[in-house]
Amino acid sequence: MASDNLDTVSGADDEKFGFRREEMYQSSLAGTVSAYDRHVFLCYKTPEAWPSHLEASDSDALPRLLSAALKARKDDISVKTKLTMFAGREETGFSDGDVLIFPEMVKYRGLKESDVDGFVDDVLVNDKQWASGVPEAFTGSHVFVCVHASRDRRCGVCGPALVQKLDEEVELRGLKERVFVSACSHIGGHKYAGNLIIYQPGVDGKTTGHWYGYVTPEDVSELFELHIAKGEVVERLLRGQMGTNPEEGKKEDELKIPNGEDTKKSKVEIEENSGQSKVETIAGCCQGSNGFTCCRDESSGKSSRIENQSKEASEEQVPKKANKFSCWTGQWEQSEILAAAAIIGAVASVAVAYSLYRRSG
Repeated sequence: MASDNLDTVSGADDEKFGFRREEMYQSSLAGTVSAYDRHVFLCYKTPEAWPSHLEASDSDALPRLLSAALKARKDDISVKTKLTMFAGREETGFSDGDVLIFPEMVKYRGLKESDVDGFVDDVLVNDKQWASGVPEAFTGSHVFVCVHASRDRRCGVCGPALVQKLDEEVELRGLKERVFVSACSHIGGHKYAGNLIIYQPGVDGKTTGHWYGYVTPEDVSELFELHIAKGEVVERLLRGQMGTNPEEGKKEDELKIPNGEDTKKSKVEIEENSGQSKVETIAGCCQGSNGFTCCRDESSGKSSRIENQSKEASEEQVPKKANKFSCWTGQWEQSEILAAAAIIGAVASVAVAYSLYRRSG
């Protein structure tokens, strides 16, 4: 919870727009981030120079052109991509025109207005290296704090206070080479200010991106100790994450059956071909964590689970023939039983007659 003594925010601003405002903690945070798979950050000027809608400003050609190009090519881009502007700082080493891409964690330096279409086509549409630049890999934890005051006063009041506190923690913990804090433009959810995003490699080496809301300066130490140091999510402040959000994750878990198979991911199509059934796997079968799968080679059809589904499906395709055969075999077995009974009866009759004949003799 917010402290009674927040020196970084004036009393009047704090009561109306800051960490003591009435709406703090009044809304559920979980699931307030729309699903996305890639985040592009463009380094551009300072927060004081940003208009309320930076991506549509006539006087700010670079962000406007990049935003327009992404919208124009969105149907050609294979993954849902977000765009946010951020401010370059001496501490981070980024300057105007630099582009950061997550989860790839690569940067391109010096994007210019004339380069935008080629950059989007090469890097974001075709997933290739930019013809006019060299990608540079970067590491560490990257914290982006929304400070977009011209867009919403709440972010303008809470954001700078969080940046200041984050900088203090970085200095205190000696993490200048590992944790990088940047002020960024609007990311959505003004009412959840302070808003921030943390991108960093997870325990499995894959880059994660977690969004936090209602963050106060007093929460910063906890975020360092749990999220940044150990990779543990602070659930009470979590809004969502790159790739999915908590509410969507729960729905997906509900669709999974106890043995780990995902009922959404397996789809088998049966086709009749000259009296034979053809089983074709349309989507992957069950997937476990870290890429583990219970299936063998999907294309070869050697999985025993797929074979069993094929067998069951084939039997369902010929129910009438199976019933006729079953009926015929049932009748055949019944006639044999009757014949056997008749033979046994005849033998018994002969035996009785012979016995009577012996006695009479």
